Amino acid sequence: MCEVLEIHRSTYYKYLSYQDPDYFDYTVMKETFDQHKKTLGYRRLSAVLRDQTGWIINAKKVLRLMRKFGLRAKYIRDLKPNYTKKRMVENVRADHLGRNFNQPGWVTDITYLILSSKGKRAYLSTILDLETRKWVAYKISLKNDLDLVVETLKEAIHFSKEKDLNGLVLHSDQGLQYLSTEYQQICLSNGIIVSHSRKANPLDNAVIESFHALLKKETLYNNDITSLKSYIQIVHDWMNYYNTDRPRLKKK
Repeated sequence: MCEVLEIHRSTYYKYLSYQDPDYFDYTVMKETFDQHKKTLGYRRLSAVLRDQTGWIINAKKVLRLMRKFGLRAKYIRDLKPNYTKKRMVENVRADHLGRNFNQPGWVTDITYLILSSKGKRAYLSTILDLETRKWVAYKISLKNDLDLVVETLKEAIHFSKEKDLNGLVLHSDQGLQYLSTEYQQICLSNGIIVSHSRKANPLDNAVIESFHALLKKETLYNNDITSLKSYIQIVHDWMNYYNTDRPRLKKK
């Protein structure tokens, strides 16, 4: 692993044992932040935390954590778009899979669930285990936003408590959600190594691309679907079938 990552062994083991001391405080803040529809600035958030939870926290610390984990009130406009673009570019990580999908790791992506070009659409976020070729977690939402990706990631971590995630590679494309500070901090806090495909190279994440293509092939074209709601239910049923009963070929 150290040779692949091109780092010293001491650095690698230091990384494995790293636990972000701010992560627990962030999770408490994030829950309150979301409850108030992501409209609180750092001063109001610190006041709400004090009034609703009894947690006395300095407003400057709240501001520091909001900046660190990318929490930002929705009504605040980005006055420095060039800075944001630069930050996103700086968050691009190396491709640690190199199209070798016969190794331990997770892959993730988002795909559309749509019935027609003019119809409503939903979005499916999936995390797939390369060793078992089964999904670890998935979420369906009517919004293609950061919450969709973050909630999928949290579910995968929650249901993998018995598995050592330190050093696990989680690979995705360079979608904005996967370049976000919040997504990457959650990975870092759990010892997960973030990996990204090269830009405009879907083959770098071929396993999850093929999985989503198979899902659409076996759900969208084999059922009499009358609404997006009914299609979403069919997808839920297929996902359960895929992990439990669907026959699959052994990997070579």
